Amino acid sequence: MPDYDFVIAGGGSAASVAAMRLVSEFGFRVLIIERGPATTNRVMAMPAGYMKYLARDDFLEMHKTVPQPQLGGRAPIVPVGKALGGGSAVNAMVYMRGQAEDYDGWAAGLGNTGEWSYRDMLPHFTGIEANSRFNDQYHGISGNLRVSEPGQISPTTEDFLLAAQGLGHAFNPDFNGVRQNGVGIMQHTYGQWGRYKERSDAKKAFLDPLKDDGRLTIITGARVDRIVVENGHARGLVYEKDGQQNTVHAEREVLVGSGTYNSAKLMLLSGIGPADHLRQHGIDVVADIAGVGQNLQDHHEVPVIATTRGPSGYFGQDKGWNMVRNGLQYLLFNSGPVTTTGIEACLFFDPDGGERPTIQLYCAPIVYLDRDVSAAEPTWGVTFTSCLLRPKARGSVTLRSADPGDQPLVNCNFFGDPDDLRLTIAALHTARKLLATEPFKSKIADELLPGAGVIEDQAALERYCGQTVKTNYHPVGTLRMGVDSDPTAVVGPDLKVRGITGLRVIDCSIMPQIVSGNTNAPAMAIGSKAASLIAADY
Repeated sequence: MPDYDFVIAGGGSAASVAAMRLVSEFGFRVLIIERGPATTNRVMAMPAGYMKYLARDDFLEMHKTVPQPQLGGRAPIVPVGKALGGGSAVNAMVYMRGQAEDYDGWAAGLGNTGEWSYRDMLPHFTGIEANSRFNDQYHGISGNLRVSEPGQISPTTEDFLLAAQGLGHAFNPDFNGVRQNGVGIMQHTYGQWGRYKERSDAKKAFLDPLKDDGRLTIITGARVDRIVVENGHARGLVYEKDGQQNTVHAEREVLVGSGTYNSAKLMLLSGIGPADHLRQHGIDVVADIAGVGQNLQDHHEVPVIATTRGPSGYFGQDKGWNMVRNGLQYLLFNSGPVTTTGIEACLFFDPDGGERPTIQLYCAPIVYLDRDVSAAEPTWGVTFTSCLLRPKARGSVTLRSADPGDQPLVNCNFFGDPDDLRLTIAALHTARKLLATEPFKSKIADELLPGAGVIEDQAALERYCGQTVKTNYHPVGTLRMGVDSDPTAVVGPDLKVRGITGLRVIDCSIMPQIVSGNTNAPAMAIGSKAASLIAADY
């Protein structure tokens, strides 16, 4: 008999929650195979620490997209997490669920069975949450996931809150509560762990408490290369570790939770996907499913950046004496700039005036610039990034080759639909109105990007968007959920892969449409939902 009831490809946010519930609540034996390391480091545990690793590949896999004609041939980089805990181990820790309409939209597309409605999903959010501020119908306090406000709020953030209200946007104390629209402080997945405020990633919250439970096994530094399928049934996984190939078997099911890019890649390498594409790479067709790798969606953003007349925000706080002082303040008093991610507030709104937000406008109390865009030096200032919540364009993930060591080809297709560009440009105009509203107005020195000359020229503004658009690190949808009559659906409402028994997908790649907010919290809820669906079958 195999040693495991379930083997999971990937150890990210969704997989960690699913594994925790399958082991601790239902008593199953579970194996997780994760390509990244078992731990990150002490710096990454600090709320502000992730900023030291944004451009490094220590715990990130950098995917370069295929050249984008609509972006002037640019090929943006789209990083994903590469560590136990997945994106939750490396992200900016924003805790955002999206809108009730997102999940109700999924349910409508599935025939309104109710299984994936907001009402059905809410217990999967509240059940794993330990919120330090809210305890009501929308929030829980008994779970393992620490959720709290930033430990420090910048005066620039306070100015943003006041300026947005000056433009008529209501203050919102809880983006995950009754309504999403408005301006407010974002909650984050960090909180008090012992003496310090630290990152509450999926590893720490869900896997570490099971470290002495013999029913959970975790293998890290191992790349899953193929799903073993025999006579239409998934039997196990083939993985490579330290140059050696190994095979593990599952008594009940194989679960795929490798992330939106690599889950699609694994399915394709296993012969599950569009038959013509598989044959092109010499891969035997196990199941001809046209939707594998299609329907890629990602939030993307474009900045408005301005300098201030005097010192402001967090510029220079991570260097020299400031860094030493802030580090000591954190270590001695558990306070100061190290207890914030630096991205503390946002504004949800619709430039077209609708009640349902289409834009999430972040306020970063610092000037940060991509060297490909501007040679200007970082300085005191503020950056507004306008994130499009529900892009209409769809991209894809396909194989570069049949070699498991090769990254897949990612076509992000940012601005592939003209309405995505229209809404983004409208959001930039709102950002500039914020700069011209007190208390910002009297403190702003110059607008670095896009600049007055650009904002008044529609063609120049469109070029600027193409030159600066970047990912918000939320890819979803490449193994989309749907009904049996939908030829593009890869999994059903039970997350089982069409045409293959013993195989489910349990991560954000199952999303039919992207949620209207950061995707780490939904990933965890999907993992929890997956565990309930699995347990119900056994």
